[in-house]
Amino acid sequence: MARVQRSHFIVDRFAPETAALREVFDERFADPRGTRDDRFVWDYWHVPGQYTALRTPAWTYFPTRLYERFHRRLVAWGRETLGCHDISPPWLSCYVDGCRQELHGDLPHGPWAFVFSLTDWRRRTFRGGETLLVRDEVLDFWQDFKSERSVEEPQVIRAIEPKLGRLTVFDPRIPHGVREVTGTRDPREGRLVIHGWFVQPRPFVDGSLEVDALGAQIATLMARLGEWIADLPISGMLALRFTVDQRGGVRGAQILSDTTRVPAASQVGRRWLVRRIVLEVASWQFGRQRGTSKVTLPLVFERG
Repeated sequence: MARVQRSHFIVDRFAPETAALREVFDERFADPRGTRDDRFVWDYWHVPGQYTALRTPAWTYFPTRLYERFHRRLVAWGRETLGCHDISPPWLSCYVDGCRQELHGDLPHGPWAFVFSLTDWRRRTFRGGETLLVRDEVLDFWQDFKSERSVEEPQVIRAIEPKLGRLTVFDPRIPHGVREVTGTRDPREGRLVIHGWFVQPRPFVDGSLEVDALGAQIATLMARLGEWIADLPISGMLALRFTVDQRGGVRGAQILSDTTRVPAASQVGRRWLVRRIVLEVASWQFGRQRGTSKVTLPLVFERG
């Protein structure tokens, strides 16, 4: 069984629109002395001690047809992989010398964040620019602490290179940032990314299964969850995928992603809960169907 994603996804060569999107950016900056009006769309975003970057709304920066193709592709991936219905209005951000993001968490923007890179990483002239994620084990640092163990940045921070065409998706509650870019003041040579959040988690059905029938099963599951969770201090999102066959039985129930988190002392309870949910879904019966259906089911847990 494939490893369940609990903190991040990396998808290289995500979109065939990559080259065309990048070309739009390069063409606007081709003449450094140019004064065409579509060059004057950038906000210099600076929050002292936290954020410094150039940014602009991505959906207005690119030609409509080109951007919509990319947008639809990203939304479809989020529905198929995460169970999220849509994405937030994304930003296009450019990082040149001195730009960075200090560690922070994004709440409550959405259950997953994304960064899609238009950076010419192989021919970069700058240093830095990696997306930084605090490693899971650091968030519970003392759980397996050993006095003789050496700890340096790679053991504390996961650095993800923004390679051209790479989609990085991560749990935005994890402290994350962008390593400072140094070495270029030319926007054409900087770190360029489209970024935002996957939002509106909801079930998806691909096939003939009636939504009302699925809703009835989900309502029963929600009622049971109240008993199963009890005092378990859990938060995050659990996304399941399963098939409903023509006889109405569930086949192949599996976890797509699981960002559910609890304190270390409650991990046994969290694992039990996740297993119990999968077993419950696997036992569902829907009655005779016209054909098979593929279902994506996200479950969101929140702590007040």
